[in-house]
Amino acid sequence: MALGVDWAIQWLTLSAKVMSEHRAELIELDRAIGDSDHGENMDRGFQAVLDKLAQTPPETPGAALKLAAMALMSKVGGAAGPLYGTAYLRAATALGDSAEIDAAAIAEALTAARDGIVARGKAELGDKTMVDAWSPAVNAAGEVLAEGGDAVEVLAAAAEAAEVGAVTTDPLVARKGRASYLGERSAGHRDPGAASTALLLRAAATAAGFPEGPAE
Repeated sequence: MALGVDWAIQWLTLSAKVMSEHRAELIELDRAIGDSDHGENMDRGFQAVLDKLAQTPPETPGAALKLAAMALMSKVGGAAGPLYGTAYLRAATALGDSAEIDAAAIAEALTAARDGIVARGKAELGDKTMVDAWSPAVNAAGEVLAEGGDAVEVLAAAAEAAEVGAVTTDPLVARKGRASYLGERSAGHRDPGAASTALLLRAAATAAGFPEGPAE
């Protein structure tokens, strides 16, 4: 099964919906170990993405993700704007001008997004950042691809792995970002970037038609 621009638009539309619905939750997560603005920033950023989609409807999945990247970089404050903007831009570049993308292209785009975040933020797995959700997602996507899974199955595996990865940040001591200033006091709190990553990747799977809810 291949995915086209309708999937990408639906993904971004659902992303705006979940960022609005989880705005308060993300604010509270960030209040504990950050600046308290992650939920507000992500909500505002994806509303800007919706505006851009309405103004200039994209013709390919890559174009849709590039549009999202530009909107997020310009509207999202703090570290999240550059990190997510880079992720979507790298994913868009990986997809190129293809009108339809298959499982391999999805896995490649997810990998490019994760690698962009790592390059921009200099974080590694275990640092208590969004990388702790992105890396498991990329690994899971690769495993399902190797087993012959289709695009929807690759996205579903990535979403579930990101959700598990976000939960694993709870006991970690932050080594990057503002949370690292808290030292041991950062343990016991979920990283807000990992939480928003899980929400966004679940939206990607849902947009592709995967009906399952998030893992408990």
